[in-house]
Amino acid sequence: MSDAPSKSSMSVLANLGSLLSDLEAVYRDLHAHPELSMQEKRTAGLAADRLRTAGYEVTTGIGNTGVVGLLRNGEGPTVMLRADMDALPVQEATGLRYASKVTATDSTGKTVPVMHACGHDMHVAWLIGAATLFAKAREAWKGNLMLVFQPAEEIAAGAQAMIDDGLFKRFPKPDVVLGQHVMVGSSGVLSSRAGVVTSAGDSLQIRMFGRGAHGSMPEASIDPVVMAAATVLRLQTIVSREVAANEAAVITVGVLQAGTKENVIPDEALIKLNVRTFDEGVRKRVLAAIERVVNAEAAAAGAPMKPEITPLDRYSLVTNDPEATRRVGDAFRRHFRSDRVQEARPTTASEDFGCFGAEWGAPSVFWFVGGTDPGTYTKAVNDGKIGDIPTNHNPRFAPVIHPTLETGVEALVVAAQAWLSV
Repeated sequence: MSDAPSKSSMSVLANLGSLLSDLEAVYRDLHAHPELSMQEKRTAGLAADRLRTAGYEVTTGIGNTGVVGLLRNGEGPTVMLRADMDALPVQEATGLRYASKVTATDSTGKTVPVMHACGHDMHVAWLIGAATLFAKAREAWKGNLMLVFQPAEEIAAGAQAMIDDGLFKRFPKPDVVLGQHVMVGSSGVLSSRAGVVTSAGDSLQIRMFGRGAHGSMPEASIDPVVMAAATVLRLQTIVSREVAANEAAVITVGVLQAGTKENVIPDEALIKLNVRTFDEGVRKRVLAAIERVVNAEAAAAGAPMKPEITPLDRYSLVTNDPEATRRVGDAFRRHFRSDRVQEARPTTASEDFGCFGAEWGAPSVFWFVGGTDPGTYTKAVNDGKIGDIPTNHNPRFAPVIHPTLETGVEALVVAAQAWLSV
């Protein structure tokens, strides 16, 4: 790797200015046409077409809708760059001219609104941009570039689906796996860290069983609504009373459903919850405590049968390789102003990006790109109102296009060039 300050990166990025208007159109199009997990056919088709036009060897349908583009450019390292493609069942409330009006049928057969509420449309546009630039400047790098457009990150299924569909057997093992995510933060600012960067995530569904009755005769019932409500409150004590202050865990109940009419006590209640942890020992203790609390509350209520606890999905920790992270960070600091490269703290968000490097046995690095208008973000920091900025998964989440778009493309190029530059 050359120690020259970004000369080869600048050669690859020379065409970025002329590409930006096209990339912005791609981003707006993707934002207006979101697709649910494992339904990303239009998005995958757009990515595949762009890769073919740029001269990549393209393979589609990996893990259902995944796309891989491979560009061979002489002897040298293999670098994998990844973008996720799926959107969320969220009703958009951004007010943007290009806001989504899309609905789709989810995996349960229900019609739901769909929105790119986590920025995966920006991720796809970034990777298309980097792919195009690398193809136009082959004299500035050597090696193999492997671009992965991944489905179903939002349900923790896409990375593993591509692996299970032969990703590791069909393509060369990368020397490094690189990825990035748009988040709340000043647009144009990058942040990362060595070690754990995103939390482990576990989602559970809990069915609690009671005995229905008329609302006027509660004595004839075993009320699952009260049972579930007591369970939700008791679950909150796990973190506050069973997890040490110098450890970290989050338990969030996102779904609590029971009954259909105000004067009918139903037979059962449904709880869906999510757990985030940074340590495997803490994770096991928290999951065991959830099972203990759920079963105990059901027993205390005299439930006719034990609750059903069903795992929904699981995200493993994303852990950045220390040496590869240093290499990427050094490259960022050579290219960007020093105030645009910051140290991140571990985030309780979760990602399945870590599957690629961990299961392939390759070092990986994952970083964040700020997507908030810099003035808005600075004012929120100064006013102590960061929480007022719509986060990922919020119906009002929308990164500012510039400089978020060009920053993400630059970051992918600069990081890859830390291995590929001539």
